[in-house]
Amino acid sequence: MQKGFNQYAPMQGVLALREELAAKTNRSYGAVYDPVKEINITAGATQAINSVISAIVQQDDEVVIFEPAYDSYAPSVVLNGGIVKYAELKLPDFHIDWNEVKKMISNRTRLIILNSPHNPTGSILGADDMKQLEKIVANTNIIILSDEVYEHLIFDGKQHESICRHPELAKRSFVIGSFGKTFHTTGWKIGYVMAPENLMNEFRKVHQFVVFCVNTPIQYAMADFLKNKANYENLGKFYQQKRDAFVNLIKGSRFKVIPSYGTYFQLLDYSAISEEKNWTLQNGWLQNMALLRYPFHHFTIKP
Repeated sequence: MQKGFNQYAPMQGVLALREELAAKTNRSYGAVYDPVKEINITAGATQAINSVISAIVQQDDEVVIFEPAYDSYAPSVVLNGGIVKYAELKLPDFHIDWNEVKKMISNRTRLIILNSPHNPTGSILGADDMKQLEKIVANTNIIILSDEVYEHLIFDGKQHESICRHPELAKRSFVIGSFGKTFHTTGWKIGYVMAPENLMNEFRKVHQFVVFCVNTPIQYAMADFLKNKANYENLGKFYQQKRDAFVNLIKGSRFKVIPSYGTYFQLLDYSAISEEKNWTLQNGWLQNMALLRYPFHHFTIKP
């Protein structure tokens, strides 16, 4: 800021940051993205997601979303006239049934939205998942939106299976990332999108009129920070310590831990506590919490 980087950044983002992202992506996944034509900085990942959907989805286009899902996906589809088709993640490990997905595909399928590591289940996709997806979308015009904001928050020695690792998928994909999630600076709202030039051209037609550009000084700061790969390569271990601490603290309770291999979410199985469905139980807990916080909320106090 003291150097004067306080005016509008280029619409595509500060070039120094895009160059660092290109180098980082190549180091991490062996993928090559042109920092000028194929990378764009955004006002957080949610803006990137909304702008991708707005650029791609038209009236009555079908979009496959895996449920449970981040809550911005479906509204963005509906706002753009699209039709949401939900594929339910399968218990107990929240995996994708690709045979089910294959049956959902039609000549109106425009977009498939992936999220790995997954919000909120903590599950991750593997190389076989990518092979199954590649078979399904082969010889189609289906676009993929790959939400990878938790790419560095991955545990237990697992590998993040970025769509970038798979050239046949990457050439039809938007890859979404977030500095806020990676560096625990969510209030700064800085994200990015990577895509082949033909797709990026469509994205920028929307992005230009949504935010135009993003916080300038923070982009320069992020560019400097990314130069040292130690700033992000050890984040998985850092967050795994937090996960392990939480899991240890609830040992001995009636909750059963559902393995979380990434993100900062931890799901718990409460079947030993109640047979109520999750929405019913959650609403009951919320009501009790409200009564504890506002004990006279439902009563009239007379003088």
